[in-house]
Amino acid sequence: MIATPSNPTATGRRADEASRTDDARLAREVARHCAAFREPIPRMALRQVADTLLPYLILCAVMLGAAANGYALLALPLAVPAGGLLVRLFIIQHDCGHGSFLPSRRGNDGLGRALSLLTVTPYDSWKRAHALHHATTGDLSRRGTGDVHTLTVREYLALPRWGRLRYRLYRNPLILIVLGSPINFLILQRLPSGVGLPWRTAWRDVLALDAVLLVVLAGLALAAGGIGPVLWTFLPVIVVAAWVGGWLFYVQHQYEETVWEEADAWDFHRVALGGSSYYALPRVLQWFTGNVGLHHVHHLNSRIPNYRLQECLDGHEVLGRVGRLTLRDSLRCLKLALWDEEARKMVGFARVRGLQAA
Repeated sequence: MIATPSNPTATGRRADEASRTDDARLAREVARHCAAFREPIPRMALRQVADTLLPYLILCAVMLGAAANGYALLALPLAVPAGGLLVRLFIIQHDCGHGSFLPSRRGNDGLGRALSLLTVTPYDSWKRAHALHHATTGDLSRRGTGDVHTLTVREYLALPRWGRLRYRLYRNPLILIVLGSPINFLILQRLPSGVGLPWRTAWRDVLALDAVLLVVLAGLALAAGGIGPVLWTFLPVIVVAAWVGGWLFYVQHQYEETVWEEADAWDFHRVALGGSSYYALPRVLQWFTGNVGLHHVHHLNSRIPNYRLQECLDGHEVLGRVGRLTLRDSLRCLKLALWDEEARKMVGFARVRGLQAA
């Protein structure tokens, strides 16, 4: 799929529409291929739970024991692999929210709610907000739920000076990912107003999780001789997982050749395939991140379990080419902040400075 710069002439507009039509047709053909991989495989699901949950609990137990005996700093490096495993547990919870991890809805919801105690993410509220994200990805008229706030160049230029400064601060990677991701998981998701849904929709789920977390933390504090060792164990792990998860979510849609459209030109399949990246990670990182880097496949069919995404990608040549980012490629995404309607790609603030000068 190739992003075609917009052309003000009638001929250019017709060519642009024809290109979109061809892309939509290709995306639907690829989506039909993906549909063959949507059935869960229980033995693979249970194996994934075992090879993720058990190592995670062991690492946390070692860290907690070390912290309770005055060796918290020596055990602190274990927060890195534990954080990676927590990301993988979050992906399992994510699949449960899509109803894709296990064959039964009851099984998915039960496992998802249980894992929310570890991911500190309210399952039902996140499930609803994330469904909205899938339904609106790439639609300029429906931004604001479950996505990274993105302005177009025209919208940015129309802002007053304070509005531009506020947006630039928000899009700064230190604020958006380094600070924003842990704040989102540790603080905002403790509040009914912080999960991206109306308060009346989210309050029961959010407050119920908060109450259970308080009981669990109190029990761990009694066992460890105080709340200090508990915080030394779980805060670093959650922060590491939040950094990884925040970065992954950022590069999944905030890359140069992504796709945004106005409502009248938006097409679910075309935007799913062209507006979601294929983050080609080294094998070990792909394992820890539960194949979520194969994000274009996931958006084409969210019912495919994460443990079948690679199988699906390998089965169609187009999926291996579209939106492909390597680790090095992804670092260039940090400078992107605005959707350029004319160039039809994500650009940085340097592009805007050039337009202002012109």
